[in-house]
Amino acid sequence: MTDQNPFEAMMKMSQDWLKQVNPAMESFTPKGFENMFPTMPKDVMETFMGKGMNPEGLDAKTRLLLTLMGLTIMGAQAEAQVRLTVRHAVEAGATKQEIAETIAQAAMFGGVPAMTKAMELATDVLDQESDA
Repeated sequence: MTDQNPFEAMMKMSQDWLKQVNPAMESFTPKGFENMFPTMPKDVMETFMGKGMNPEGLDAKTRLLLTLMGLTIMGAQAEAQVRLTVRHAVEAGATKQEIAETIAQAAMFGGVPAMTKAMELATDVLDQESDA
C-alpha cells in the first residue's frame, strides 16, 4: 500500500500519457485551456444560447448566470469554466452586481467556501475586463 494520494497519482499518470501523445502538452495549464476559447460576441451567444432559437425562452445573459450558479454550487472546482462563464456573461450584458449576486445566492446551496472561490475567480476576470 502507498501513502500517495490516489487523485495525485491519477493526475500524474494522465499528464505522463498526454506528454507521450503530444509533447507540447507538458506545459499545458487550465489557464491555457481557458485562453483557447475566445469570448463569443453577444449576438452569437444570443443566437445560439438565447432567444434566437427560442424567442419565448431565456436570454443568453440569464442562461450564463444560471450556468455560473451551477458551477459555483459544484464548488467552483472548474476554474477555467467559471472564468469563461463570467467572461461570456459580461459580454452578454451581465453587470458586476448581477454576477456577484448570482454567486452569493449560490452560497445557500454550495456553501461559503464555494462562493468565496467563485468570487475570487470572478473578481480576477472582472478586473482583467476593466483593465482591457
